[in-house]
Amino acid sequence: MLRILAHRTYRHLFAAQVIALIGTGLATVALGLLAWDIAGAGAGLVLGTALAIKMIAYVVLAPIASAFADRVPRRAMLVSLDLIRATVAVALPFVTEVWQIYVLIFLLQAASAGFTPTFQATIPDVLPDEGDYTRALSLSRLAYDLENLLSPMLAAALLTIVSFPVLFAGTVVGFLASAALVMTVGLPSPQPVARRGVWDRTSRGIRIYLATPRLRGLLALNLAVSAAGAMVIVNTVVIVQASLGLGEFQVALALGAFGAGSMSAALLLPRLLDRIPDRPPMIWGAALLTLGMAAGPFAGSFPTLLALWLVMGFGNSLTMTPAGRLLRRSAHAEDRPAVFAAQFALSHAGWLLTYPLAGRIGAAYGMDAAFVTMAVIGVIGVAVAFRVWPGSEPCILTHSHPGLDPAHPHLQENGHGPNHRHAITIDDLHRHWPTNG
Repeated sequence: MLRILAHRTYRHLFAAQVIALIGTGLATVALGLLAWDIAGAGAGLVLGTALAIKMIAYVVLAPIASAFADRVPRRAMLVSLDLIRATVAVALPFVTEVWQIYVLIFLLQAASAGFTPTFQATIPDVLPDEGDYTRALSLSRLAYDLENLLSPMLAAALLTIVSFPVLFAGTVVGFLASAALVMTVGLPSPQPVARRGVWDRTSRGIRIYLATPRLRGLLALNLAVSAAGAMVIVNTVVIVQASLGLGEFQVALALGAFGAGSMSAALLLPRLLDRIPDRPPMIWGAALLTLGMAAGPFAGSFPTLLALWLVMGFGNSLTMTPAGRLLRRSAHAEDRPAVFAAQFALSHAGWLLTYPLAGRIGAAYGMDAAFVTMAVIGVIGVAVAFRVWPGSEPCILTHSHPGLDPAHPHLQENGHGPNHRHAITIDDLHRHWPTNG
């Protein structure tokens, strides 16, 4: 897996991702302490609202940002958004009112809504070989999981010698270092073949996404992942401390078990995906998550909970790590930023639903009810994915282009006549998925 780090451009981009993630992790810890400092016992409400703002920014702004991504060179766009994020992080330690937190969080996440999909869409252009790209996806998954484990420990270590506002300085350094690393490499910026209106550019990624069967399946799997993930993120502290009567250390261990399971799957997947298609492990992973939720009411001890979270972490990575391969395969190079932005927005729409649902049902009716509700959502996600994403997905489909000039380059390239065959990608000539083939 590590051999792809020999690729200089990818190595610099991966380092930029890791450093920015560490900075973001430090900011997450510092933001919680800042909320407590300003709001006291109301810190939970402040953080919950900030999280909702984050999700709304992701859902609404990612497609809009992608609409303008082809107007600016990718390197300039990524560096500019990193600098915006660094500027917002500089301002956070000086916040004195709750509304200021909300404004700055919106600006920070608006920049991230543009940065993350553009960054993700750049990697398949940098690593055109599918095997290399698969290994890059696994490394990215490992980076996210390690950040979840290491950033809180690094923050805790720093807090023994500095006050929490200094953690924001680490965030600023992370974003500036990310920008500097991106500046050291040249990045491909595929240009659109036609000039389009703003609405066409804004909605293009979602239209391609929803017209592609494998991506409709991914959307359903996103729902299952967000249901299980919301249960873990929102309710782990309640299960461990309120239900099991344990402490903060055990909360960290439980979340660490989820991360360890995720990393295990990320290490396994490159070799697995060399042998089998993406669909089976992704659906198996979502099924594992759903079974984990169904088994949740029977996890009456801490060791059982650790085992359950470990299995669910494995299922989470099994489902989500190959997603980039589907997105890469489902769009032309010039459309990839829009399709990655669609995945970013639509997947976070699931989190926007399940985050408050997991918290409110758990608080009102207990953890067993929350587990069952999230399991039902998971079953719906898996069932829909199984239905809309065919098990035998042909690469080559027979279709026709009524009314297209026989001299059109597309027909010249792929064969004349009412019907011809080639691999389908949704674009201006293929607005709908062929039903025959």
